[in-house]
Amino acid sequence: MKPTILSCAITGSFTTREHNKTLPVTPDEIANDCIVAAKAGAAVCHIHVRDPETGAVSMELDHYREVVQRIRKSDTDLIINLTTGPGGRFLPSDDNPAKAAPGTALTTPEIRSQHVVELKPDICSLDLNTMWFGGGAVINSPRNIRIIAERIYAAGVKPELEVFDSGDIQLAHQLIQEGVLKEPALFQIVTGVQYGFPPGPEAMAYAKSLLPANAEWAAFGASRMAFP
Repeated sequence: MKPTILSCAITGSFTTREHNKTLPVTPDEIANDCIVAAKAGAAVCHIHVRDPETGAVSMELDHYREVVQRIRKSDTDLIINLTTGPGGRFLPSDDNPAKAAPGTALTTPEIRSQHVVELKPDICSLDLNTMWFGGGAVINSPRNIRIIAERIYAAGVKPELEVFDSGDIQLAHQLIQEGVLKEPALFQIVTGVQYGFPPGPEAMAYAKSLLPANAEWAAFGASRMAFP
């Protein structure tokens, strides 16, 4: 039997101190919580960063750099997993849905992956979903996924393919056939996000059945859905 590998997401993607007053937001706090998690038994930490002043979601390279450097200088062998999720979010305006509302954070695939190219973590997430998520549309076009994947591999990093529903896995199969994604692929099955895979063994078994035969995979339930 393979050993159980525990991965800890220190901040999550959208969580703020309005949700949890103890949420780490500075690079020092995020790095320290990663180190504490490693000493408690986590093998992997999945890392998003925040603006230290406001606590808002950030894509600032210097924040990622500080977190990664602090972890690498620690006495742990933690596997560093950086997100590439931020930068794919669109909120339509009520009066004109063709225009972006406040909170939209769409940007280029190059910007979304610049910290991976610069810092070369052990692994990084690569979201394959396009869906309504957290009050907005998350858009990961096949074109942008191809560009991010190419940059990830060129940096010598292994992508962790985040799949939220069955269509995401079908896209992964296509990208593997095209040679964009390399095998054996590493998948992360995400459950508990509204409009995606529901949490529970039935959905997880279904998702697992769709993966390539030689895939490595892990799974989790988002937030409180970790314990449905």
